Amino acid sequence: MSDLIYGFMDAVSDDPRISPAHISLYLAILHFYRKQDWQNPVCVFARELMQQAKIGSSRTYHACLKDLKEGGYIKYVPSYNPFLGSLVYLKDI
Repeated sequence: MSDLIYGFMDAVSDDPRISPAHISLYLAILHFYRKQDWQNPVCVFARELMQQAKIGSSRTYHACLKDLKEGGYIKYVPSYNPFLGSLVYLKDI
């Protein structure tokens, strides 16, 4: 997991789109990755990620998720079902 953290932090250091909220969201995803026995993809629910990342606005959450996806830091597959979590694929950076 430390390789994912170090790779991510190295990659985002020069990315002007990335803010503390993005970093917090990525770390929250890593938290659920660990809780799910290191399974990739990670099954996530927005409300749980927002709570773990300390993001209070769904607009901020979705903007950060979109930026992480477009930046190539994650692959995101939404479920659109409130009972099934969305999938986040962690990428080696």
